Amino acid sequence: MNFEPGDIVQLKSGGPAMTVSGTDTDGVRCVWFAEISGEVKTSVIPSICLELIILDDEELDDEEIEEDEPLPLPSGRRRRQ
Repeated sequence: MNFEPGDIVQLKSGGPAMTVSGTDTDGVRCVWFAEISGEVKTSVIPSICLELIILDDEELDDEEIEEDEPLPLPSGRRRRQ
């Protein structure tokens, strides 16, 4: 399978969701956050070991924002549409 930068993947055997940052001759470059150590990790993984995953909206963002609702600004004000 061909993976594109930005795809969300996981090892077929399980593990954390990882973001594809690119590909090279050795495999797929993946980046993920290791919660236990609190570090961002990166590795090149053979593509045969990976599967594309689709995360639910709940998994992507705990806070639900309605599509018509303006996004909050850092100061707490709302952006005009």
